[in-house]
Amino acid sequence: MRVGITGHRGLDEEVERQVRALLDEAVSRYDAAELVAVSCIADGPDAWFAESVLSHGGRLEVVIPAAEYRANLPEWHHEVYDRLMSRAADVHETGMTESTSEAHQAGSEILVGLADELLAVWDGKPARGFGGTADVVVYAERTGVPFRVLWPEGASR
Repeated sequence: MRVGITGHRGLDEEVERQVRALLDEAVSRYDAAELVAVSCIADGPDAWFAESVLSHGGRLEVVIPAAEYRANLPEWHHEVYDRLMSRAADVHETGMTESTSEAHQAGSEILVGLADELLAVWDGKPARGFGGTADVVVYAERTGVPFRVLWPEGASR
């Protein structure tokens, strides 16, 4: 079972704690031996989900939206990104160079195309920019990929 992840970045510590718990609970419902996380491994839910799947004995496939993607992630996240990349069973690329909103959406579309199901750490609001979480959910819905929203009750971003 391939499960993709999309979600809001920049969540505060309390929301992060709640989201990590929701992700761990979601992961525990799958057969770890059959579970493959499909993630762009950005800071936030992408990386948290990948870490949870790996810690439960699942595998990781990474989608890289652009050649410059890692450089455009926060520097404090590079160590986590590199560690997760080293654990990737497979890596998929868009072929794009610049880490733009269009590249992020292209990467997310590849991710959704690889997934049997999508988990969305989403507050239910429209995307703040093209390629945001809401756009990924809309794409999954349009292409018939089932998705499940995970969001802590009463939380905001």
